[in-house]
Amino acid sequence: MFRCASFFAGVGGIDLGFEQAGFDVVYANEICEKASLTFKQNHEIRLDTRDIRDVQSSEIPDFDVMLAGFPCQAFSVAGYRQGFDDEKGRGNLYFELERIMKDKRPSIVFLENVKNLVGHDKGRTFSIIRSSMQSLGYKIHYKVMNACEYGNIPQNRERIYVVGFLDEGMSDCFKFPDVIQLETTIGDIFDFEGRVDDRYYYGEDAYMYDELKRDMTSNETVYQWRRKYVRENKSNLCPTLTANMGTGGHNVPLIKTHHGFRKLTPKECFMIQGFDRAFVLPENVANSHLYKQAGNSVVVPVIRRIANSIISAINLEHPVPSKGVITITGFTKRD
Repeated sequence: MFRCASFFAGVGGIDLGFEQAGFDVVYANEICEKASLTFKQNHEIRLDTRDIRDVQSSEIPDFDVMLAGFPCQAFSVAGYRQGFDDEKGRGNLYFELERIMKDKRPSIVFLENVKNLVGHDKGRTFSIIRSSMQSLGYKIHYKVMNACEYGNIPQNRERIYVVGFLDEGMSDCFKFPDVIQLETTIGDIFDFEGRVDDRYYYGEDAYMYDELKRDMTSNETVYQWRRKYVRENKSNLCPTLTANMGTGGHNVPLIKTHHGFRKLTPKECFMIQGFDRAFVLPENVANSHLYKQAGNSVVVPVIRRIANSIISAINLEHPVPSKGVITITGFTKRD
């Protein structure tokens, strides 16, 4: 079993995808207090909640695969696109990963970020990241993938995924998963018929109720409140979840149900990210934080499919003989 270390772990979505593919997560780091509570509810591993800048490489157990969904606000459409110059220092956190790569030399690196990382600063930001990894000996693969095309999840969510290998042969054997047919519907995930807690519904006293009543006409699609108007998503997909869904205002996904107009529940938001119904949301965390965690997380089935592709590349380049042990560029796999 291949050992993973997870950085900027959030609620552990990347970890879940890799675990489902057969990897073993031996270390995880996440500084956000509220996200840490959700992580701890769903993972047995002890979580390191320190600032990554305070974590010395020598304190991290040896691992084979680095997992990191490093902070994306600095590069996103929803943010200011400041990138490495982000005034909160979020963009520069990539270089903490670079430091750990240099010191620990993981055989494989997996990174996830927003689609706009590719074009940020006319491509210079991503070029720096790619050059950084290549200078450390990694052979790089990257692809922008949409959840509705690659994860069988009815959400329009494009993200860039980067996979780096130290082993050239393994790199040559790797390819991202192919597009698959979308079979899951929004009706499989969102409850259009049952009643949820009253707090999720918009009453007639809501300032935009007239617009909702006029424009939300279908029980089979997802709408968005766009500050001043209602937008219908006619593709039968949920729009991209954002971190600010719980604060009201902009880009809030809405549905028309038999019981009225409402926003999604936090549980539904996690499910439209591919988390299963058994994923536990802590009761002592406010909904605003749960919405943020869901919006900042990943689509688990897409992660799992990429992790499976990594396993396939390992097996193609280094097939394991019947009953034996094989060592691959610094890590060990047992059959």
